[in-house]
Amino acid sequence: MNSPSPSKFFGKAWLYCTVFLTGAAVMVIELLGTRLIAPFYGASLYVWTSLIAVTLIALALGYYFGGILADRARSGLSTIIAISGLLTLVIPWLTEPVLLATDPLGLRLGSFVSTLILFSPSLIMLGMIGPFAVKLATSTLANVGASTGSIYAISTVGSVIGTLFLGFYLFPLVGSREIFIGLGVALLMLALIVALIERHFFHATRTLASTMVLIVISAGLYPQIANSGRVQNDDTFTTRFERESLYGWVRVIDKPKENIRLLTVDASTIGAASISGSENLLSYQKIVAHLPALASSLKRALLIGQGAGHMAMTLKHHGVVTDTLEIDPAVAEAANTFFNFVPNGRTIIGDARYEIRQLAEKYDLIILDVFTGGTEPTHLLTVEALQQLRNLMAPQGMLALNFVSFLDNGKNPALASVAQTIAQVFPYQQVFISTPGENFNDFIFVASDHQIDLDSSHLPVAHTQWLKQRHISVDATQGFVLTDNLSQLERLQTRKSEHYRQLIVDMVGANHFIR
Repeated sequence: MNSPSPSKFFGKAWLYCTVFLTGAAVMVIELLGTRLIAPFYGASLYVWTSLIAVTLIALALGYYFGGILADRARSGLSTIIAISGLLTLVIPWLTEPVLLATDPLGLRLGSFVSTLILFSPSLIMLGMIGPFAVKLATSTLANVGASTGSIYAISTVGSVIGTLFLGFYLFPLVGSREIFIGLGVALLMLALIVALIERHFFHATRTLASTMVLIVISAGLYPQIANSGRVQNDDTFTTRFERESLYGWVRVIDKPKENIRLLTVDASTIGAASISGSENLLSYQKIVAHLPALASSLKRALLIGQGAGHMAMTLKHHGVVTDTLEIDPAVAEAANTFFNFVPNGRTIIGDARYEIRQLAEKYDLIILDVFTGGTEPTHLLTVEALQQLRNLMAPQGMLALNFVSFLDNGKNPALASVAQTIAQVFPYQQVFISTPGENFNDFIFVASDHQIDLDSSHLPVAHTQWLKQRHISVDATQGFVLTDNLSQLERLQTRKSEHYRQLIVDMVGANHFIR
């Protein structure tokens, strides 16, 4: 005789609730996965591609094996959920060894393999829940379509709610590691509830026993999992500040023996100063001291990408009122607290493409300094973005844009693409290199509606010599025009991203970029 269906006792509410919650769990794992990988590999297109691909692969495998298991067993849903809970719980614990092991594989393959190892096991188990739930919800062959549609519809609604709850509420308040641990515990609790239901209606004592074993194992591992991932200071490095924001993991790292303080976001350095005197150590930013000599009556500036705030402070010394625009509030906090940044203009926190549309002021100088050695916000270097900036410039205003890449004798396609894109908006531009003689470098593009004459008689001799020593030519024919519709910048900068990441890891150590 067949076991009675639980739907005869209190409907399918428990089953719908289960697929709703596990559907939400799938999206939480997928979205939070980038926050564990990004500090090590960067939040680039490659990391997002790896996460999405691994999620789809894992769910496909889960659907397949879940269907096979559902045909062979009437109970066991609780065991599947408990396994997924345990596998989710250990993700933060395994992050460090997995990332270190995949580091030699490089940016693209390393990010994919680490994502596959860390997240696919739990996602496969969560994928198995859908077919199993369909089997439990189907009482006759006649209603199999409706049952299947209902299960997957409710699971999808759970994914939507989970995404919104995570992005709009939970993640801004709780760290990614804590959310992973909390999600694992929640899945284990759900598994226990489902196991009790299966025992009561299916007399499945084995599933309750296996679920309890998994819960006990999880409880035994919990102390090690909770204490993992903490940054350990040593004689070489001291972490003075760390904050997980919506945009990355922000840290202030001191190297006392070398008198260096670094401001990092994930695996990118966006600020560097001496510990003793807060002297700016990023050489490319020294060009800011020479920009007032190129611009007539420079009184007001806009700095997009505040970082540690050194460029704004340099302009302040020249009597220039500088508004700063920074996307990450944690970066702004670190700049004020650890780099003595005191703004003399407005401080704007938000995404540049949105915020510049809200501005009504006209600026004599706009500095775009968001293109770090790590992940680049490509949407800020397109024809459309540059046109928005040009609309904010005074008639004699200038744009200074910092870009990290290889020189390759002026024929690097990425560098050439920047030059060609700027040329679509500004009739005149000059390019300067931060450190002459080195292939990998910071490049500063200065663009305007008027001719920029380095031989002008009103320029101080010291400024003229400094600029001429760093002036270079870029063959713009080697590049492409970057637009909102098609920006090939991330593809063109793959070599740069891998090289820069290795430089930072060699300097600071891989462990400092693992959460």
